[in-house]
Amino acid sequence: MQLKEETLKTTLVYRGKVLQVVEKEVRVPDGSQSRREVLEHPGAVALVAVDGDRKIYLVEQFRSPMEKVLLEIPAGKLDPGETPEEAGRRELQEETGMKAEKVIKLAGFYSSPGYSNEKIHLFLATDLKEADLPPDLGEFLRVKKYRAPEILDMISRGQIEDGKTILGISLVLNLYNEFI
Repeated sequence: MQLKEETLKTTLVYRGKVLQVVEKEVRVPDGSQSRREVLEHPGAVALVAVDGDRKIYLVEQFRSPMEKVLLEIPAGKLDPGETPEEAGRRELQEETGMKAEKVIKLAGFYSSPGYSNEKIHLFLATDLKEADLPPDLGEFLRVKKYRAPEILDMISRGQIEDGKTILGISLVLNLYNEFI
């Protein structure tokens, strides 16, 4: 049996500044029809930024869906026409005031494939230097720096709950153990 679904009809339910929601009528593998609600997203980037002292940059930011402040690696959405690496470099500057001389692609992953097409491109950023690029309007955050063992402890105690952050830190520490 093939697992592919055939989209028969797509209806726009909502269009926002960043996201849109569509409802799809699909034919499933057994031939019957079903509906799918899909949150469409332009894609995002996230970076594990490590400075010369082996400290990792995190940002504190209020996240409305959870109604609380989360501690995360720097991240943001792709702008039209921007490559993931360009977006990553821009977001790093906007959120931390730092510029990376070296950016390495770690992975690309779907954040919630059950209902969204958002793909996050994950990078390691090193050889950091101060840079001037103002933060996005309406974006308020606090930059923090931690050593890897502190971050691992915060993850294990539930103080870091963001999936892209947990994945990014785990990949960097497994692939590049010189940061531990």
